[in-house]
Amino acid sequence: VRAGAPKPDVRTVEAFKQVVLKARTVAVPSSTSGIFLIEEVFPRLGIADRVNVKATPRGTGAAAMVAAGEADIGLLPVSEILHAKGVDLAGVIAEEIQLNQTFSAAVVAGSKQMAAAKRLIAFLASERASATIRKLGMEPLGLKR
Repeated sequence: VRAGAPKPDVRTVEAFKQVVLKARTVAVPSSTSGIFLIEEVFPRLGIADRVNVKATPRGTGAAAMVAAGEADIGLLPVSEILHAKGVDLAGVIAEEIQLNQTFSAAVVAGSKQMAAAKRLIAFLASERASATIRKLGMEPLGLKR
């Protein structure tokens, strides 16, 4: 939502649905998260034809629309909302309609920097990096083997 605006309740599917339906315009990125909302979530909720959704090239564009008052709400990853100017995080949407994206790391076979790459991956999966990852709006999963 626009910075300083009242934060609507989006924690349940029904609350989210009502917020989206009441919005004059809903801004989403035209990337994976926005596509998921437009093609999966809105149709599943039976509201695809009743939502005035505007897809922008990037999440920063969706946040900018909200900040400028061109959209009532923006639906984009928390990591993109937390650092955008002129907007506040209203909340995290219900898990049932959430798109949880996982970022992975691997070392390319034949890498000339094998040891350094393994150290970087170990650091990113460490408890030391977890606080920064959370601060950036993501959830650390840790090292998977």
